[in-house]
Amino acid sequence: MTTATSTAVPTLIGSVQRALRLLEAVGTHRDGAPAKQLAREAGLPLPTAYHLLRTLTHEGYLRRENGVFVFGEAAERLIGGGAGQKRRTSMTESLGRWSDAIGVPVYCAVYREGEIELIGVADSPAHPAVDEWAAFRETGHAHAIGQCLLRQLDETARGDHLDRHPVQPLTRHSVRDRQSLLDRLRSTARMEPVIERQEYALGTICAAIPITVGSTVASMAISMPSDQQDRLLPAVEQLRSEVTDLLRSLVLSISI
Repeated sequence: MTTATSTAVPTLIGSVQRALRLLEAVGTHRDGAPAKQLAREAGLPLPTAYHLLRTLTHEGYLRRENGVFVFGEAAERLIGGGAGQKRRTSMTESLGRWSDAIGVPVYCAVYREGEIELIGVADSPAHPAVDEWAAFRETGHAHAIGQCLLRQLDETARGDHLDRHPVQPLTRHSVRDRQSLLDRLRSTARMEPVIERQEYALGTICAAIPITVGSTVASMAISMPSDQQDRLLPAVEQLRSEVTDLLRSLVLSISI
């Protein structure tokens, strides 16, 4: 007789359990394994294993190659998603640590598929990030992180970007036209910090550094109130040092 103090037994779906055991068995074989071996390792009758393997193959979690079963695209997406989440978590923690250590908001962005994409921001109540009052991806000419990314592109890619997102002054300090922006980008060395003073938002100054990881076009940046401009270069150099040390230790991976 069931009482109020009885412990509820969870409802378990046997077929799901068996399918998971098969997937676990597949995962122990780098080059795949045949159905009979997988059935034996999963502790399943061969007919049951065959039925589940066909279902998992149909759904894309497995594929059969030369008589053995290996992970399919659906399983690889799950695995890759987990790895991607781990990288994002690691990046978020690193940005937060740098923001706390330097006492400024820290930003990270990449140039992907023709657009500027902000992929991480760390700030605090004492050091808030810049309010995105005009879309960052459309106003790369007016902020340090966008200028830093554009500087890393070749002439064709840079021209294509500016064709789609024309230069338009956002404040009285903004670059005025396309040619002025191009002249500025060409006049600075590739690895120098890009400095922007109140070009995107009045009262705010920013500095950005390029990040080189394989073929990824990326940048990290800091911002602060314009009345603290004496801190800007030392702070961005501290960020560069922190990032370089982390990249050398292979803790951080920007593989977006």
